[in-house]
Amino acid sequence: MSEFDQGTAVVRRPAEDGPADAPVVFDAELDKGWQIGGGINGGLLLALVGRALSERLDEVGGHPQPVSVSAYYLSASRPGPAEVHVETIRSGRSLSSGSAVLVQHDDEGRPVERLRVLAHYGDLARADEDVRTSAKPPALPPVEQCVSTAAAPPEFLASANLLERLDLRLDPATVGWALGKPSGEGRIQGWFRLADGREPDPLALLFAVDALPPTTFDLGLFGWTPTVELTVHVRALPAPGWLRIVHSTRNLAGGFLEEDCEIWDSADRLVAQSRQLAVVPR
Repeated sequence: MSEFDQGTAVVRRPAEDGPADAPVVFDAELDKGWQIGGGINGGLLLALVGRALSERLDEVGGHPQPVSVSAYYLSASRPGPAEVHVETIRSGRSLSSGSAVLVQHDDEGRPVERLRVLAHYGDLARADEDVRTSAKPPALPPVEQCVSTAAAPPEFLASANLLERLDLRLDPATVGWALGKPSGEGRIQGWFRLADGREPDPLALLFAVDALPPTTFDLGLFGWTPTVELTVHVRALPAPGWLRIVHSTRNLAGGFLEEDCEIWDSADRLVAQSRQLAVVPR
């Protein structure tokens, strides 16, 4: 089993007596290997909850893949046990809809909600191949000419266990911030794949939209940039191989900024898009 599949594994609890439409509960373990700073990476959390939703919505409606997922981050997750409570909202011909809540317990045993998700799931293998787009994949240098995050300072890597789980090569044109020369454009892009060679799928895309350094770095603003809300649209099943990811922001106001993401696969298809609202580092 890959590191990603282990990190997003969920185990369904046996059904208890109660209403037929009661939420289905899954148990999970948040591994410290997916930490960045003081908490678990938001994309990894979304993929974990997405796996629980996938299992349930495939069971009730034959819809195994995320199409549209919106997540609200309510508190920072920490390594340790967690629960995912999944509720089926509707099952239709082309889409099934569900909601999920990620819960952990504090030191006194009280439940704390970490993440709340609303999602539509479908069957991307049956998706219409008619694609009409003016979008174009980013022009990146070859992988070997890009900057690996493995070259980051040791003191930074010590607080970013997440980076050991992925192979990220950033476009040299968008890493001036690492040399004290941020461009001010709010754009970071590069090549992405999981470090153990696991090929991308829709759940991996939910993780990948939040895997690059925050665009605030390119604005000269460093520090924790917590996500408030994240919406992901998965457009197609990704082809095997490297993904190309572009993060950009155009507006910073009132202590918040938006961060837009596009993910392109090895077949030059736009396979996922996302927008998140995040808190500007203090």
